[in-house]
Amino acid sequence: MLPEKKYSVLFFLLYKLVVVLDRVVWLCLWETMSEYKYGDYEANVAIPYRRVLVTGATGLLGRAVYKEFQNNAWNTLGCGYRRAQPRFLRCNLTDEDAVRAVIRDFQPHVIVHCAAERRPDVVEQHTEAALNLNVHASGTLAKESAGVFLIYISTDYVFDGRNPPYGENDTPNPLNVYGKSKVAGESTVLRHSPGAAVLRVPILYGEVERVDESAVTVLWDKVQDGTESCNVEHCQQRFPTYVNDVARVCRQMAERRRQDPSIRGIFHYSGKEQMTKYEMACAIADAFNLPSSHLIPITEQPAGAAAQRPHNARLECSRLELLGLSVEPIPFKTAVRDSLWPFLYDKRWRQTVFH
Repeated sequence: MLPEKKYSVLFFLLYKLVVVLDRVVWLCLWETMSEYKYGDYEANVAIPYRRVLVTGATGLLGRAVYKEFQNNAWNTLGCGYRRAQPRFLRCNLTDEDAVRAVIRDFQPHVIVHCAAERRPDVVEQHTEAALNLNVHASGTLAKESAGVFLIYISTDYVFDGRNPPYGENDTPNPLNVYGKSKVAGESTVLRHSPGAAVLRVPILYGEVERVDESAVTVLWDKVQDGTESCNVEHCQQRFPTYVNDVARVCRQMAERRRQDPSIRGIFHYSGKEQMTKYEMACAIADAFNLPSSHLIPITEQPAGAAAQRPHNARLECSRLELLGLSVEPIPFKTAVRDSLWPFLYDKRWRQTVFH
C-alpha cells in the first residue's frame, strides 16, 4: 500500500471513531439529564451571580450569543423549539405558561431574545404564525421579566431604505410584513418592559449549519459551482454583519447595564462594509481564491420575491459608539472564510465533527 493511501485510510478510521465517540457521549449526557425535570436539575447546580437566558439558541445568532456569554463566565441557559434537545431547553415561546415557568425557575438577570421568524418571504405567506412569535411571544417575555434586562433583537428592515443612514430616533417605515412585525415587537417590548433594550441589526452571517441558513452564506453554492454562469442581484445595498460581533455587543450591553441603568431603549449595530449580493459573492470567491467570472450582476430588482426589500437601510450606530459599547467588525473576507471553510468540496466531512 502506498504511504499516501495508508495515511488516508488511517485518517478516515480516526474520523469514524470520533463520530462514534461523539454520539456515545451525547447519548450518555442526555440519558443523565432526562432523569431530572428542568427545575430539579437546576437545583443541583451552583448558580453564579449572573445568569442569562438566550431564546432562539438553536439559530444562527442565538448560537453565537449563547457561546459568547458562556465563554465569559455567565451561567447561560439556551432555549429553542424544534432543534432544542439535547443541548438546549425545549420551550414553546408562544405558550405563556411555559415562558413563565422558565423565567421563574432559572431567574435570569438578562434575557437576549433572538428567537424570531426572520425570513421576509415566509412572513408574507405565514403572517399569523410569524406575528405570534415576533410580537406576542416578545410581549409575553417582556411582561414576565420584571426586573430582568431584556435585549430584543430587531432589524434594519423597520426602515424603507429611501433616505439612509438611519439613526436610533428615526421613525420606522417598513416595506414588508416582516419589518412591520418587528416594529410591533419593539413597541410591545418597550411598553411592557420600559427598561428593555432593542438592538437593530442588518443581514447576518456566521458559522452556519447549512449554507441556506443565512442570506449571505446561501451564495456559496453559486460561488463554488463555477461550471455554469449564474445571475446574482446587484441592486440592493447591504451591510453584512457577523453574528460573533453582534454577540459581543450583547454581552457588553448586559455587563454595562449592571452598573448603568441608562442602558435601555433603541440601539443600532452594523457591519461597515457596504455590498450588494453580487459584491458579497465576489468577495467570498476572493476569500477562497476561487474564480468569479461566472457570476453575472443583475441590476434590476429581483423578481419573484414575496416581500419587498429596502434599497439601502444603512444603520447609523453612534449611540453604541458614544457609550464605548460598539465592536470593531471583523473584516468580511476573514469572517466569511471562517464561516464557510467546512463547506468546501474536499472538507464537507468535517462538518459533522468540528463545525
